[in-house]
Amino acid sequence: MKTMSCKQLGGACEKEFYANTFEEIAELSKQHGVEMFQQKDAAHLKAMDDMRQLMQKPDAMTEWFEGKRKEFDGLPDSE
Repeated sequence: MKTMSCKQLGGACEKEFYANTFEEIAELSKQHGVEMFQQKDAAHLKAMDDMRQLMQKPDAMTEWFEGKRKEFDGLPDSE
């Protein structure tokens, strides 16, 4: 199991997510993003807007996503 924070995944806080695969951790991050959107958290809304702008460039989004996957893969297992 590995650990990444919301901020490491493009978000706005230090909440930690724990998962065995990058897909699992991405899904946990997405769920957290939905919660923060519903709460209208300003910092997370700004991070979401930044991500939305990145999505306008498919190559940039793919590069960002693969970079995060490599970062996850390089992490040590959590205790």
